[in-house]
Amino acid sequence: MKIFKLGAIDIGSNSVRLLITNVIIDRKEVHFKKSSLTRLPIRLGSDSFMKGKISKKNYKRMLTGMMAFKNIMEVHQVKMFRACATSAMRDAQNGPKLVSAIEKETGIRIDIIDGAEEARLIFSSGFIEKIQPEEDSFIYVDVGGGSTEISIFKQKQLVDSRSFNIGTIRILNKIDKKEDWQEMERWVKTNLSQIDLPGMIASGGNINRLFKLSGKKAGTPLEREYIETSYEFLQKFTMQELIKRFDLNVDRADVILPATKIYLSILQWADGNQVYVPKIGVSDGIIQELYRTHYAS
Repeated sequence: MKIFKLGAIDIGSNSVRLLITNVIIDRKEVHFKKSSLTRLPIRLGSDSFMKGKISKKNYKRMLTGMMAFKNIMEVHQVKMFRACATSAMRDAQNGPKLVSAIEKETGIRIDIIDGAEEARLIFSSGFIEKIQPEEDSFIYVDVGGGSTEISIFKQKQLVDSRSFNIGTIRILNKIDKKEDWQEMERWVKTNLSQIDLPGMIASGGNINRLFKLSGKKAGTPLEREYIETSYEFLQKFTMQELIKRFDLNVDRADVILPATKIYLSILQWADGNQVYVPKIGVSDGIIQELYRTHYAS
């Protein structure tokens, strides 16, 4: 048996995460087991989407966080890692400059990736094998702070994918645009016109939390009615009440409603009834791709 660790850093609009995974090779079988997950509430999207650049304050927090991630990976003896930044760093005018400075200070190279690469990495996580909807055709939705990635599968094969500038931080700061909502609705309805009641697979920290609140067993879907009821129910509480009553982190309590609005809107446009939540994301895809590219042979 051979065991080693791989790392993935996901620099999102709402938070920054470090995932460390054990790769366990036993003869011809390979298993992936999460070893550590560290999440830092650095809300880069509030800078990027409102001001067009990352502030000095958040740059310093990012630098401190990346140095901490470097030390954590050294302690875990991570063999290889990759760091990717998504919507907030894409939109920030000083994004490339900060990436260069962080690499100089910490040795961590950050790749600023576009929506298509973000979606591709999520596909690399193997989520189709992890969860099997009854439908052969379905819609996959990943909601982040700055963007929403939507992909269409027919016969469980990817046929189209699109990234939209609709995200929880944009909605929270009231800078989401009506035309972006309209374009997203038009795209979903047009691409799903030949699919009858597709299943939906959803990822992101907010849908994961909503699933946890449902009390359902892993692998069972959320019903559309539950999501509609939850959206109406959660609106009754203040942010402070959401934190206390539902044990939400501060940086989760203010974005869970915007995220639910996005998931619910897409589900309604798609005329879908069930949502599967496999709890996967960019970090999982990075780990899988690192293994396949450098160690699978």
